[in-house]
Amino acid sequence: MSLLTKDEYKAIAAGLDLPSMAFIDGGYRSAISGRVFATVNPATGQELAQVASCGAEDVDFAVAKAREAFEDGRWSRLHPSERKDVLIRLCKLMSRNARELAVMESLDSGKTIYDCETVDVPETIHCIKWHAELIDKIYDQIAPASDDHIAMVVREPIGVVGLVLPWNFPLLMMAWKIAPALAAGCSIVLKPAEETPLTALRLAELAAEAGVPRGVLNVLPGGGAEVGEPIGRHMDIDMVSFTGSTATGKRFLRYSAESNAKEIVLEMGGKNPAIVMDDAENLDRVAAHVVNGAFWNMGENCSAASRLIVHGDIKAELLDRIAHHAKEWNTGDPLNPEVRLGALVSQAHFRKVCGYLEQAETVVLGGKAENGFVEATVVEVASNDAALAREEIFGPVLSVITVGSFDEAIRVANDTDFGLAASLFTAHVKRAIRGARMLRAGTVTVNSFGEGDISTPFGGYKQSGFGGRDNSVHAHDQYTQLKTIWIDLSDDEDEAVD
Repeated sequence: MSLLTKDEYKAIAAGLDLPSMAFIDGGYRSAISGRVFATVNPATGQELAQVASCGAEDVDFAVAKAREAFEDGRWSRLHPSERKDVLIRLCKLMSRNARELAVMESLDSGKTIYDCETVDVPETIHCIKWHAELIDKIYDQIAPASDDHIAMVVREPIGVVGLVLPWNFPLLMMAWKIAPALAAGCSIVLKPAEETPLTALRLAELAAEAGVPRGVLNVLPGGGAEVGEPIGRHMDIDMVSFTGSTATGKRFLRYSAESNAKEIVLEMGGKNPAIVMDDAENLDRVAAHVVNGAFWNMGENCSAASRLIVHGDIKAELLDRIAHHAKEWNTGDPLNPEVRLGALVSQAHFRKVCGYLEQAETVVLGGKAENGFVEATVVEVASNDAALAREEIFGPVLSVITVGSFDEAIRVANDTDFGLAASLFTAHVKRAIRGARMLRAGTVTVNSFGEGDISTPFGGYKQSGFGGRDNSVHAHDQYTQLKTIWIDLSDDEDEAVD
């Protein structure tokens, strides 16, 4: 799909009918309390809509409707091919409304329309379609047993699941969770981030239009204390999948322990290294990958390549090339398709990122922050002990650490509480393979920045992840239970003789 002009996107934005109510039991509803909150365009500070502010009573109502839908089998016991057909229809509806979704996503999050049009919306559709196509292609198993027994190992949907989303990729992270959950046959109670509720509500409406039965997909906007914690503590939710900060993720482990010991899957933060060794080939290409990894989505990305660990012999040349490529990452109106860096998601987050910039002693590039926008910034840090090297900034800030050997680079890369992603640039094949195995991260890319694709599992080591993986066939595991069915085939008369 070709991009439009800024004026054309502005015209679409002006004509949008923005959703404002929770989506429960197949339709839009006000919060039971009647409370609302404002969702704001972070690029302009202007209010977009007054959205229903749900609470614990809305969670109870949505869970009851989700449980009712699960138990009567309107979705959970639907034939796999029928569930697939519904999700394929949803993908078609999303394709027809793709531009509306892209503009809505940009307005609500500050993301550039360029990214929304070329990455977020297409990948969201692809993710749902991929999991839909997988529904009737996952086989159960027969375990080895004696001639007198059959041992079946079957997957069953886990039940009612709570899904708690981040604000950095509202649509795409929703797809990463609802696609395998719906494919498995679960019913869903979903909380979008308070900052970015709009596209989740619209997607739920499209899902109902596609044929997802009422009660199966419920979306409750609101705050973490008002909606997130009640989901985590609810006695009738069977599992929770959360994406967001490490601190919040840990709370869900506590909520589970203090309630019904529900399953918990966490995808959390990262402080991801990009190691560039002195034998790396084509430093211009390396620089392009590093810049994309550090600044894509304004650095509001848990897998952002936010630490550049570079061999001292090539640092100066690589930084020159990084500065050249960073010029392409301009800030400005997110609805301008020529802009690559939009607004940070909120004023609170903008102030947080500015706080890190104030700690920078050596600014190599950028550093300017104004009115919610932060330009592409490169800073040098004296060691890996600095806050700029250890803490997740979640902004377009690349911290540069100089090393003198391969072993030092690996040691510095692993010296972190996180372990989500890592990149290694080297022309030495054995070094590349050894390094990839030595790096303590869930995804390691060699001579590139990336996250794999829908076919590869995504999640982290250490404090970056817990309990499962998003993407790939492995994502289905978190939304299913394994059951053993043991069938005795022995003859009753033989048993009597024995």
